Amino acid sequence: MKRLKRWLISLLAAALALSLAGCGQSAASPAASAPAASTPAASAPAGSAPPAAQPLTLPLRLGALRGPTAMGMVRLMQNSETGASAGQYEFQVSGTADELVPLLMQGELDAAALPANLAAALTGKADLQVAAINTLGVLYVVSTDEKIESFEDLRGRTLLSTGKGTTPEYVLDYLLEQNGIGLDELTVEYKSEAAEVLAALEAGQADAAVLPQPYVTTALNKLDGLRVALDLTGEWARVSPDSALVTGVLVVRRQFAAQYPEAVRQLLAEYGQSIAWVNENTAEAAQLVANYGIVPDAAIAEQALPACNITWITGNELRETLGGYLAALYAQDPAAVGGSLPGDDFYYVE
Repeated sequence: MKRLKRWLISLLAAALALSLAGCGQSAASPAASAPAASTPAASAPAGSAPPAAQPLTLPLRLGALRGPTAMGMVRLMQNSETGASAGQYEFQVSGTADELVPLLMQGELDAAALPANLAAALTGKADLQVAAINTLGVLYVVSTDEKIESFEDLRGRTLLSTGKGTTPEYVLDYLLEQNGIGLDELTVEYKSEAAEVLAALEAGQADAAVLPQPYVTTALNKLDGLRVALDLTGEWARVSPDSALVTGVLVVRRQFAAQYPEAVRQLLAEYGQSIAWVNENTAEAAQLVANYGIVPDAAIAEQALPACNITWITGNELRETLGGYLAALYAQDPAAVGGSLPGDDFYYVE
């Protein structure tokens, strides 16, 4: 068990589950570079008129998180690096959202891929708009017990998870409630890291665990008899067909979007094309994912990509899909979305 835990910690140190909690050291991808010094100001003076639209002559500075929320961006990174993209971009790939949020608030990033509920929670602190959904659900229940096939089968069981006080806990609590299962009808224990969860599973200390991709793929490769028992994205759709489980979104600074609308349109077009390419070219995309340090192993990335639900949703569908998800989280715990639901102007819809 100790050998397994050491191996998992070594392999997964750079991978991001869902930007669950804690701070780490920032690291840029090979395509990243330092922010330009002469970029637009973070915010307009109080009472001033909105900035006039104008062409962007500097690179658009785009932040991303290691893990699923950045996987769909790798073709855009490659095209930017080789000069094949129409727009100019600089990339900051970080280990936690805590590293990206200050850069957004200080105007040192123009846009970023962030966890969906964090984007909503930031509306009272940073003037952001959400422009697209880039990742749906990445959470799964895994188990070595073949009798666990539904939420009903979790009654009386011990379930492990990471992400206390973050998305995994909110999603699990919501799905348990929707399936009529009280928290007193099973035991849920939260661990600080995925390696600890997997070690406990191997030791027989729990019946099942909630894990995100790409940790799920790594676990399936290492623990004999482990299987995916429940896909929480599918379970969400079953009990809440009017919304969807959303992991990651693209946010843009409101002032930047107002001042450089054409640059935002170009970003949305090229980012969307990147996601389509990633979904159609899994093996090549997996190698890029590893090259840019988003997941440390190309083989793991290739296996995980189809289960990461990388997608591209914009416009009115964005408003409906994300709005329904945030409303469900708010009903579960208002703190999950920052205490209140964002208004219609939170959504960047042209």
